[in-house]
Amino acid sequence: MADKTRIIDIYEKSGTFSSVFRRFTGEKKDYNYSDLSILRQLLSNEKARLMHVIKLKKPKSIYQLAKFLNRDFKTVREDIKLLQKFGFIELVEEKDKNRINHRPVLNATNITINIRI
Repeated sequence: MADKTRIIDIYEKSGTFSSVFRRFTGEKKDYNYSDLSILRQLLSNEKARLMHVIKLKKPKSIYQLAKFLNRDFKTVREDIKLLQKFGFIELVEEKDKNRINHRPVLNATNITINIRI
């Protein structure tokens, strides 16, 4: 996978921090999220562990990922949806017999956080 850098700009405005998320380096589309609690959710240890397991074990489904992590399927799926929303993870649809699995794949290799004061 080619290096894809996810950029998060945090800037101070009138005594509070705001953030802007960019999909990847050089991409023009920005997403403005003024609530930094979203950033805290993205950078949690559980999300880091989840991405680490995806990178190393390459699970074939969200269910298998939950088993690797020894976590509840529902909470893993919620974490995946959040990481997918911000471009860290992509779900690839694969058919296995009569069943469709959604295989989680890392979509970004780097995270750059810029804080402007």
